[in-house]
Amino acid sequence: MTKHLLSLLFLLLAVTACGGSENDPTDSPSPTPDGGETGIELPGALDPKDVSKSNAMHVFAHYMPWFETPETNNGKWGQHWTMSTCNPNQKDSNGRRQIASHYYPLIGPYASSDATVLNYHALLMKYSGLEGVMIDWYGTQNVYDYPANEKNTKALVQAIDRVGLKFAIVYEDATLAQCSGDKTAQAAADMAYIEKNYFKKENYVKTADGKPLLMIFGPQQLQKPEEWTKAFSGLSQKPTFVVLNGFSHCANNANHTNSAGEFLWVNGNPDYSKIGQFSFYIGGAMPGFLDYYKEGGQGNGYTTYDHENGALFDRQLAAAKEAKLDYLQISTWNDFGEGTNIEPTVEYGYRYLTRLQQFTGVSYQESNLKLIHRWYEQKVKHAGASGTVKEYLSQAFYFLIALQPDKAEVLVKAVEEEQF
Repeated sequence: MTKHLLSLLFLLLAVTACGGSENDPTDSPSPTPDGGETGIELPGALDPKDVSKSNAMHVFAHYMPWFETPETNNGKWGQHWTMSTCNPNQKDSNGRRQIASHYYPLIGPYASSDATVLNYHALLMKYSGLEGVMIDWYGTQNVYDYPANEKNTKALVQAIDRVGLKFAIVYEDATLAQCSGDKTAQAAADMAYIEKNYFKKENYVKTADGKPLLMIFGPQQLQKPEEWTKAFSGLSQKPTFVVLNGFSHCANNANHTNSAGEFLWVNGNPDYSKIGQFSFYIGGAMPGFLDYYKEGGQGNGYTTYDHENGALFDRQLAAAKEAKLDYLQISTWNDFGEGTNIEPTVEYGYRYLTRLQQFTGVSYQESNLKLIHRWYEQKVKHAGASGTVKEYLSQAFYFLIALQPDKAEVLVKAVEEEQF
């Protein structure tokens, strides 16, 4: 194929910068003997490899699966991009959409079900030394956007598995406020669903005793220990249940023991002096807190914690290291509404991921993160492509999950420069 015809094909296949396709989950290429002018063999699908780290701490990122674009939300932008005041259809002089956040994702606003976006996120996590995600989960009630969030959670879990990472669920029992019937019964139904659909997955986070890890953002609705005993009674195995810091009394008392410990959420000055009283504890580290709620017409907002150009995050990571934590949750990967996100943005680039690379002790650098972004850009640009372009980008993905970024670089560059 001549470069002129290939360029025409690229033009016809180009898509908008809103992302790739939620129907492209596998990036599976056909085995090809060689890569043409690149000289790189294209072996096809490769298994993901674990990243070597000098820091043994289990580091995860809290993940929000709730973003929607018009393509996934009946022609309308999801509320987490709009709140009450923003219209992402409007763009500024730089071509950036108006979104409910002080930070702009490097890839622009996206849909949480987009497989290409999820692959991009998971690859960035892998090369930053993150072990996986702790997913903010709204339960099984058929109200508001809860069903969409569950759909997106399943898509995220698939991506996490493709890249070779792990995941755990963080239950939002505040959603039980929408339950018109027995809240404990609804919680029990949610627990049964989690056990059936998530706990049994090979890459679900298990604690040292083999139990699945289940966190809760509270409890906020069920605040009596006997209610949680009942909610867990139908499970084949009780999980390692970890509540929000300061909420142990809602799960445990003299007659009921449901929680193994607590996890720390956003805190300007983490205090780990009392973690010895728990059998299980998860620390927290945030880059800062700058919510958009007031500007977005959703209340007066919360306390702001200045990111200090990354210095706050550095101190939080240092506190976790000094406390010799086994588990650490970064809050958050992508809560753009509260401004706790570490996902690369226009404003701060890869700042927090490079700090994580240093903290976790991986051998990768910012250049590897930029390569993943370049791969994403080409996947979006050539969405729906067939032939050599598809083969190169698909194989680049497999080289990345197999920790062969040098080979992925050659293929991505070939697509960028139309070298075939």
